[in-house]
Amino acid sequence: MADIETSTVSEEGYASTSQVGEFDLQIDATDETGPNPNAALVATYASCYLPALRVGGSQRGEEDLGTIQIDASAELDDDDDLESIAFDVHVEADLDDETAADIAERAEGICHVHSALREELHADISVYPGAF
Repeated sequence: MADIETSTVSEEGYASTSQVGEFDLQIDATDETGPNPNAALVATYASCYLPALRVGGSQRGEEDLGTIQIDASAELDDDDDLESIAFDVHVEADLDDETAADIAERAEGICHVHSALREELHADISVYPGAF
């Protein structure tokens, strides 16, 4: 049996609903009834990277990073394919630059979505400690 199973249905148009476990995920290529697939991928990447950042912090002895906010942006090419992704990571904890960079690098190794993406799409990450 597979580790992850989903079922995706579209009755008409460009919107689809994916059943992921007990959750429905609405995706719409036209952005009318849900995020488009590229936006959903960028949000998924950020949603995976954030807890990985907390684990990376714990590995570095920073148990309480406080509030973390990731502002993600992405560039598309002329065919609307993702070309680049960037994360501005705002962390409440007051970290020095070396610690912040080390935690960010550790998070890249922990984040499963980061590992699944081709290298050209790995996020360009900037960390802003003491943000809140």
